[in-house]
Amino acid sequence: MIRTKAAARCRRGAVLALPGLWVAGVVVWELLSPLGVHFVQLLAAAPAIACAGSGRRQCVLLGGGCALFALVPLGSAGRADPAMRLGTCCAVLAVVAAAWLTSHRRLRLTRELERLREIAATAQHAVLRPLPPRLDGLTLAGGHRSASEGALLGGDLYEALATRHGVRLVIGDVRGHGLPALGTVAALLGSFREAAHDEDGLPGVLRRMERAFHRHLGDRASGQSPPSGEDFATVLVLQVGPENEVTALNCGHPWPHRLTGGDHRPPAGVRAEVLSAGEPLPPLGMFPLPAEPPVRRLTRLLPGETLVLHTDGVEDARDAAGRFFPLTRALAEAAASAPVVPAAVVDRVRAAVLRHTGGVLTDDFALLALRNDRAPDRTPRGPLVGSCPHG
Repeated sequence: MIRTKAAARCRRGAVLALPGLWVAGVVVWELLSPLGVHFVQLLAAAPAIACAGSGRRQCVLLGGGCALFALVPLGSAGRADPAMRLGTCCAVLAVVAAAWLTSHRRLRLTRELERLREIAATAQHAVLRPLPPRLDGLTLAGGHRSASEGALLGGDLYEALATRHGVRLVIGDVRGHGLPALGTVAALLGSFREAAHDEDGLPGVLRRMERAFHRHLGDRASGQSPPSGEDFATVLVLQVGPENEVTALNCGHPWPHRLTGGDHRPPAGVRAEVLSAGEPLPPLGMFPLPAEPPVRRLTRLLPGETLVLHTDGVEDARDAAGRFFPLTRALAEAAASAPVVPAAVVDRVRAAVLRHTGGVLTDDFALLALRNDRAPDRTPRGPLVGSCPHG
């Protein structure tokens, strides 16, 4: 950070010094040239350099100084031709006027661009809201990165809500990335935010999201017409119940990882494992949901344990040699501290993905980590995976 600030100060100093150095060089060259050649016309370039590199005030001040220099006889060649000095003075003033107008337009366009970026950032943050740091005894953290230049968000989504059924979470990935996918993300998140509070079971939440997805795509036939398969979204809907049981409905999305170790083991004991519960359902939009979507029981999240949800943009990230990102190993390394801090895990994995790809992303990616900080109880751990008939 200190080196970055020092480099920025050096660049600003060079920009401010360059026009003055140009003027000094032209004047010295004019005075010392033994050939009688006129170099004073080169003073007209100094205001343009100042305006491009610093600002309009420096442009006017330097332009006025250059105009005065042009009128002053410099060297034997300058004393011999007053008309040339007057013409150079007029040229300098013309450059100052043109640079002033150009700079004014540039500043106006820059302000408009900044306002548009601010509006776009506000709209995108309204779609994908920052997660609360704590929710019903769980510590949360989320992070994302868009593959499209200039976009804060893309085709990935996540949300966490405290409901009467427990904490309900969703993470998903819609087809495409960048700003074109933002409308589908908004439709799915808006539906989840309502259904998570209204529906008693996860199947009802997922079905509401499916209907919102089809409405957004213009399919209003209530499932009577076959889906095209051209637009789809992978979705993982997960619930952490009051007794810390974790159940999920998965439509084509990667299963989450569990980090164990927490407060009671040394850093070397922190482990990352995939909570796979069989084959997921097809992504939304490819086939209609079954009449009874199978709710899977993933695990019982003990106090101090952490779940990490992610989109496939993390696992599919490749380096220059085509090697995939080693997510499980990266999670274990990112969680090599006691206790595991969700925000640190998200930041470290996100930085590791960017290092692995060299900063060149071909797909959006998102991460969501949650740690169970609820008071311990004596209820034994349930089976690792299985079906939960009532969701």
